Amino acid sequence: MSAFRGRIVQINISTGGVPKTAVARAEVGPLGIVGDGHRFRSHGGVDKALLLVASEVIDALRAEGWPLYYGALGENLTTYGLDQSTWQSGQRFKCGGVTIELTTPREPCRTLDVYGRGIQKRLKAKHGESGFYAAVLEGGTLLPDATIEAVERIS
Repeated sequence: MSAFRGRIVQINISTGGVPKTAVARAEVGPLGIVGDGHRFRSHGGVDKALLLVASEVIDALRAEGWPLYYGALGENLTTYGLDQSTWQSGQRFKCGGVTIELTTPREPCRTLDVYGRGIQKRLKAKHGESGFYAAVLEGGTLLPDATIEAVERIS
């Protein structure tokens, strides 16, 4: 996999808050995955329709002793093979028939304190590790193990 091509390891939803749990398929529209909820008004909406977090980040945090697993950080899409340190606003990705555009880095909130004090600070230590929100430009069906690749790279 390259920094701009990877795959969707897991697709996650919840009725609101963390953790999110895996689903076998997802219908994605302008407001994100159908059936996914948000506990706070500052989450969701067209500019924060999806949250992406790299599986490599979750794996590294787990190796450091944080009690995490895919979906624990509230991400909708757990990715593999995309270098999250290169993610930036305006970057577009295609996964299956779905096209998304990264909008803003995620600002970890106190909801994540359930995984231990200091996790917010740890997630902010390196660019992209806290995750990135995305807008949905073209909706459709998403399946786990789908390829996700950059279709337009902002330099």
